[in-house]
Amino acid sequence: MALTLVIGNKAYSSWSLRPWLAMTHLGIAFEETVIPMHRPETKAAMLANSPAGKVPVLKDGEVTVWETLAILEYLNETYANGALWPAQRAARAHARAIANEMHAGFSALRNHLPMNVRRKVAPLALTPACAADIARIDSMWQDARGRWGGAGPFLFGAFSAADAMYAPVVNRIHHYAVPVSATARAYVDAIRALPAMQRWIADAAAEPWVIEEEEK
Repeated sequence: MALTLVIGNKAYSSWSLRPWLAMTHLGIAFEETVIPMHRPETKAAMLANSPAGKVPVLKDGEVTVWETLAILEYLNETYANGALWPAQRAARAHARAIANEMHAGFSALRNHLPMNVRRKVAPLALTPACAADIARIDSMWQDARGRWGGAGPFLFGAFSAADAMYAPVVNRIHHYAVPVSATARAYVDAIRALPAMQRWIADAAAEPWVIEEEEK
């Protein structure tokens, strides 16, 4: 049975982007199933694929994995030969820490600047809480790049699960024209230049579904 990733709309689903980007960038072959979000049939379709009733979901034969970080860990162990985390132990620990911080936090950023990769680039005034989230992320990116990023343009040099976790933030910073440091801006440009990211953006542009509240 083919490896399958179940995702939501590419225009809006930040959680779906994370494993999809990692798998596509690393050349892991998979089939994708898209469940359009915010429709009457959405919840039932998601529950048919995951006990949590959410996306993304990875299916590998009898194995089903339904949390983004768990999916990335499974891919790292099973398909990526360890390539989704830095090889050096200290860098690997740091990468896992900031990936988990993204997974668990930054609710102000998520709520105030929802991901919409079809959005025309235009600034939006930031709330104090959202600005604090951006400042923390900018600081983390500068720290990771300064300490571990010498071998490449990503947070830890080579592309890692940490980059996958922050890819939706990259799109938010771009589309909402958020002011960030030069280091963060260069990182945004590097992630958006990835062929895998460009493919996601093109696929999102071609989607027929529109969620009106996400377009406001």
